[in-house]
Amino acid sequence: MDSGFVSSAEHAPAKINLALHVTGQRADGFHLLESLVVFTEFGDHITVAAAEEDSFVVMGHFAAQVPLDGGNLVIRARDVLREAYPEDAAAPVAITLEKNLPIASGIGGGSSDAAAALRALARHWNLDADLSVLALRLGADVPMCLLARPLLARGIGEIVDPLANYPSLPLVLVNPGIGVATPDVFRALESRENPSFSPPPADPEPAHVIEWLRATRNDLETPAKALAPAITEALDALRSTGAAFVRMSGSGATCFGVFETTAAAANAANAIEQAKPGWFSVATSSMR
Repeated sequence: MDSGFVSSAEHAPAKINLALHVTGQRADGFHLLESLVVFTEFGDHITVAAAEEDSFVVMGHFAAQVPLDGGNLVIRARDVLREAYPEDAAAPVAITLEKNLPIASGIGGGSSDAAAALRALARHWNLDADLSVLALRLGADVPMCLLARPLLARGIGEIVDPLANYPSLPLVLVNPGIGVATPDVFRALESRENPSFSPPPADPEPAHVIEWLRATRNDLETPAKALAPAITEALDALRSTGAAFVRMSGSGATCFGVFETTAAAANAANAIEQAKPGWFSVATSSMR
């Protein structure tokens, strides 16, 4: 049902794979994964409002790189809801995306935007919907973005288990101004049968999290660095500013550093921005 002209807004956080193990491959070609995922305070924003006709507007630093047609996951989220609820979701909507996250960068920006659009549209249209089922139709990692809290992801990413009492981690995200195509990274992966990680610490103090992370991997980091050597530069930049732990997220090219304090993270992001003004660099924290 139409909610008048009141807008509905949703945060679309960055998705950070703190650990990412590739543990197998299905007969249909999809890779089996095991990942510890957190989401950040910094991200994109979705706003939905009633309108006389449908519209989709993108603004923000990375707006120029966003497709505006049906290939965009935000538009697909709108259309999937309309297919499932043709009467209740028929009213036209104006959707605005503030695009603050780099494109094709390993931090789930498109999937997070789609999940935020599902939440905002379902509230706007007052739908009693099982969004997790619809989310999977949009992509394997959209269900975890719908949850948007610390979690373990398995399968092709659709099996998610929330983690209770997980700490907020001060982070710096850095992208060296490049995108990496996920299919290319998986094609360059030498082994698709890699060991799983041990269970995360039951008492997840930040120091314990970092200790546990050191025993884990991102199996996509090595092939991604071979395809895009600038990823190594980004990791080195984070190390040089005092990060307690650094790693690439997802299939790259965005890298993250875990810092001891939010002040240390802010100083590091500023230093990298000064040294590499063409890079994307931001201090943030993971959401609990």
